[in-house]
Amino acid sequence: MEGKQQLTERDVSGRATEEVGKQAMGPAFMAAVASVGLSWYYFFMRGDRERGIFVGLWPPTILAFASYFNQRKMRQQMDTITRPGTTLKSAIDSMMGNK
Repeated sequence: MEGKQQLTERDVSGRATEEVGKQAMGPAFMAAVASVGLSWYYFFMRGDRERGIFVGLWPPTILAFASYFNQRKMRQQMDTITRPGTTLKSAIDSMMGNK
């Protein structure tokens, strides 16, 4: 039977990871979709091909920044779970609930 602390730690870390993913990618995804729409508007509707291509290059940049910030948050969570000074085996055991 798992201890209450281990169960709580595992549940919190799983929920926190899902929340970080939703928070980081939600607004970034919407901004990327909006910039694609704006790019199509400039390229096809207005006939301004250079501006359309320029705005069309924004989505990869926006998504790259979102991915970077998402990875930073995940790294911070991993650092809090593993706590400096613990061995790799004990950190994995605590994450898996074996200890």
